[in-house]
Amino acid sequence: MNDELSGETGNGGASIADKTVLVAGLGVSGRSMVEVLRGRAKSVISVDEHKPEADLHSFDDIDWDRIDLVMTSPVFTPRTPFILEAQRRGIPVYSEVELAWRLRVDSRRTGSPAPWIGITGTNGKTSTTEMTSAMLTACGLTAPAVGNIGKAVSHAAVDPDNDVLCVELSSFQLHFTDSLALECAAITNIADDHLDWHGGIENYAADKSKVFHRARKALVYNADDARVTALAHAAQTAPGCHRIGFTLHAPEEGQIGVDEGWIVDRSGVAGAVPGVAYRVAKITEFSHLCEPDGTVYPHLLADALTALALVLGAGADLNTALDVLRSFAPGGHRIQRVATAHVEGGDIRFVDDSKATNAHAAHASLSSFAPKSVVWIAGGLAKGARFEQLVRDQAKTIKAAVIIGVDQEPMIDAFKTSAPDIPLTLIDPADASTVMQRAVEAAGMYAKAGDIVLMAPACASMDQFRSYADRGDQFARSAQQWSAQHQVDAHGEH
Repeated sequence: MNDELSGETGNGGASIADKTVLVAGLGVSGRSMVEVLRGRAKSVISVDEHKPEADLHSFDDIDWDRIDLVMTSPVFTPRTPFILEAQRRGIPVYSEVELAWRLRVDSRRTGSPAPWIGITGTNGKTSTTEMTSAMLTACGLTAPAVGNIGKAVSHAAVDPDNDVLCVELSSFQLHFTDSLALECAAITNIADDHLDWHGGIENYAADKSKVFHRARKALVYNADDARVTALAHAAQTAPGCHRIGFTLHAPEEGQIGVDEGWIVDRSGVAGAVPGVAYRVAKITEFSHLCEPDGTVYPHLLADALTALALVLGAGADLNTALDVLRSFAPGGHRIQRVATAHVEGGDIRFVDDSKATNAHAAHASLSSFAPKSVVWIAGGLAKGARFEQLVRDQAKTIKAAVIIGVDQEPMIDAFKTSAPDIPLTLIDPADASTVMQRAVEAAGMYAKAGDIVLMAPACASMDQFRSYADRGDQFARSAQQWSAQHQVDAHGEH
């Protein structure tokens, strides 16, 4: 790893020292902001209608004449009354990310603030951030994955032991963030999501695009996504910033992509002459990117290409980075095989992709498998989304579907409209404690040797589960129980 990973000096500490700061919401980011601000700001006032430890329990009790800055949580949309009131009064509104950027402290290693590598997008942020962190850590840096995952970014930014921060950034966090000048930045993809919060796809994309502005070394973008590509070309970066497109096809000049089973770089980021096709590694070397039969998981391959371009753009050693990718295992609930049932004629595999909480992510997950091989467990909290296009595109892959969730109509309508011949089983939502067990039983009725039971619901989980992780854990337990009950031995006996 070279020593060019150095950030610009933070200058927000002094400007906050004489301010009274209102922190709205005491969730994870709010609590972190309060802890970081105490001792740095003149005064900190917290407000949360539901947390007894808050200083105020109603936004009506705010004495606006005392407030110099407002720190807001992602739970509050830009149209929330207290935010509009702060803006009407000319009081700046910051996200936790903006606060963290302004309060950065010098790294013990470099004597300058730890630079940030920022990753955003509708899907793939977490896997990409985890891969980036793992590769930089292997290069000898303290490079935690923070932000939407791991430690709150405001705590990480004031820790002098960190050499570089790998920051997963949500569109919510970016909305009230304007000062970032990231070392390297990536947008994995942009699809319809959280549009009610942002007020439309254009606003959502504009917030995502903030990661590109003033990027210093590498701007990494999805060359297969027209909207992301346009944002990448329009971005105002630092002089000399390297624009690198990633693609799941043969790369053009300036891109890293895939050709004849190889990762191929034509951007120059892997060390060859820009424009010249350089074979980096065979895809089959990376077991987490493929099914046992060699079928590639396209969304995990895209995440790996993104992370590789980011770390190489930052100056990481290619061989070290590739060694990490070869042994990397994605975090839980991301296209993870959780059970295998040995049945007559072969195996039924159970795959947990509970992190696929929208149609775009579910589409990528379903695309990983062979025609008519997937028994799909789908549904949940639809958040106003429609699934007609998803079902239409993936009807070739789906053998049968099991619909869970309280809000089943959008998924039922999608099958009626787009794939009426695919058999469906609807799981009665009345008993949430057994919903996954019943869903797996129903899926098992459809599955035969060679099939995949895929739980990639395309919906949020909070209608029947504590989180997508809880949903995935329950699926894994139910799948393992089903597999144990339906195994056949070498003689074909149960």
